[in-house]
Order: sequence, then C-alpha cells, then structure tokens
Amino acid sequence: MHYLHTLFYHLMTTNQTNKPMNTSKNLTKEAPRSPRNRLGDYALLARMIDKGRADLQGQVGEYHFACPLDQMLCEFKGVKADEVKKLLGSGATDEQVVTWFSTQGTSKTAEEIKAWSAGVEGYRPYDNPEKKDWFVGECAKVGLKPEASTLVDFLEADDAASFKN
Repeated sequence: MHYLHTLFYHLMTTNQTNKPMNTSKNLTKEAPRSPRNRLGDYALLARMIDKGRADLQGQVGEYHFACPLDQMLCEFKGVKADEVKKLLGSGATDEQVVTWFSTQGTSKTAEEIKAWSAGVEGYRPYDNPEKKDWFVGECAKVGLKPEASTLVDFLEADDAASFKN
C-alpha cells in the first residue's frame, strides 16, 4: 500500500518530463508575492506568476491576472499576458518564466529593467491628480498615510489586511 501512495504522490507532483511541478498559491487563503519580490530584476513578475498559477487552478480569489499592473509589465517587455499564462499552464518554474520573459518581446538591458522596476516600486498615486482621491480612500481602509505611501506600500498593506488571522 505504501508503494501505491508513493506512486500516486509522484504522479500528482511531477509532470511528464519527471520534473517537479510548481504548486500554485491558493489566493483565497494567502496573498501573492509582493510586487517588490523581483525575479530576473523585474518588479511585479513574481506576483503576476502567483496570480496566473492561481487563476489556472481556480484559486485566484479577489486577485486578477492580467490586471493593469500585470499589463504594465507585459507592455514594458512587449509580451502578451495570454502568452505568460500559457507558459504557466505548461508547468514552467519561476526560473523558466524568467528565462522566457527575458528572451521574448522587446530586448531590455539590465539597467533598463532595474530602472523600470525602481519606478514601479516608487510610484505614488497620491501625486497623480487623476488617482489621488481613489488612493486616499484606499489608504484610509488599510491605515496608510497616502502622501507618504507608494502603490506597492498600499498593495502590501492591503494583502496583509486581507489575510489577517
């Protein structure tokens, strides 16, 4: 019986190339990785991967794959969110996604990637007249001072508030 359990576990946790499959986060129970968590120096990529995998598993919860932030990353690199999702559906690891992402679309230097990612992390909706009122309201819900917060600060605080125990 132990052999059957081991065989079943192996079949359920490996793909046809006998490599371990990625397990997706259940975003109804935990938050995706922070937008600050960089893969290949790309801000947002780890979070987009988590949302894409969870979406494929029907466990995306209140999150959205291909949201405006995901689209910003895709536009920066010149790739389509659907292409990323297809890659994720193949069972690609984070490292494989980074390799694919770095070789597809518009070529970017390491400096361009770092500068873009720093810009994403530093973006302050409070400074944008079209976003200010929305951001003030959202920050109030999670106890942040909007004039001193970035969008990433808000997303992290919102994730934390969403999954308080």
